[in-house]
Amino acid sequence: MTNPLLNILDIEQLDLNLFRSRQHQENHRNHLFGGQVLGQALMAAARTVEGRRPHSLHAYFMRPGVSDIPVIYDVDPIRDGGSFTTRRVVARQKGRAIFNMACSFHIEEPGFSHQISLDSTPPSPEELESTSFIKSNPGAKIDTPDAHGMFFELRSASPEMYFSDKALAPYSQFWMRAVSGLPNDPILHCAALAYASDIGLMATSTLPHPTSIMSPKLMPASIDHAMWFHADFRVDDWLLYSTDSPWAGGARGLNRGLIYNRDGKLVASTMQEGLIRPIEPR
Repeated sequence: MTNPLLNILDIEQLDLNLFRSRQHQENHRNHLFGGQVLGQALMAAARTVEGRRPHSLHAYFMRPGVSDIPVIYDVDPIRDGGSFTTRRVVARQKGRAIFNMACSFHIEEPGFSHQISLDSTPPSPEELESTSFIKSNPGAKIDTPDAHGMFFELRSASPEMYFSDKALAPYSQFWMRAVSGLPNDPILHCAALAYASDIGLMATSTLPHPTSIMSPKLMPASIDHAMWFHADFRVDDWLLYSTDSPWAGGARGLNRGLIYNRDGKLVASTMQEGLIRPIEPR
């Protein structure tokens, strides 16, 4: 079985530093899913770098993308240093920037090592059922109740929290893995994890409030997204996404995420601020 993620992350090269998306994935509000743009932008940047892996990215979502036209990714090769390589990527549709990202690539070198361990671990993925992060909507343009299910299998010990209108603790944990195997390409796995890192993260900031990310009375949108890659991993093996939200205010919510493999090794970290604007009834 060919992993459908390969189609999403397969970008077309138009010129030396210019790329174009081939396929698109909508979110539940019929805009481009932010994780798609993250993954494709990282693939575009990586196509201009040789022999180095990404270690960090910092991105801003400036306008909602649409899925009926391609996304153009313009890569600026800012710097090629002895240890680090820096790239800037601007994603455009209809001539306007919808997304801006700076990312850095690093050579492999030895150094000090430590990590923070999980305070608690949920049941293993084999003990849990598949989770849908999107409720079925007969009028939606997507073919499945959860569009992410086309690319990732998700399993949470408390899936009801994502739809609850009760105030809950600002913490979430769920397992995720690609629906089928991916090639042995570390860059591809990084781009795939960038895609997955946007799943469920912003929802964490709504948990302490009597609403949900799916509520029609809420206007959610990713504002920015940062990610750090720490160790080798495979996205087609189970990874645990542990998120928390330390703050919300001013119609914005801050979210943090730690991604561990099954052995408890920290492989990546994320942070995202999102718009969580209540919509006043008319």
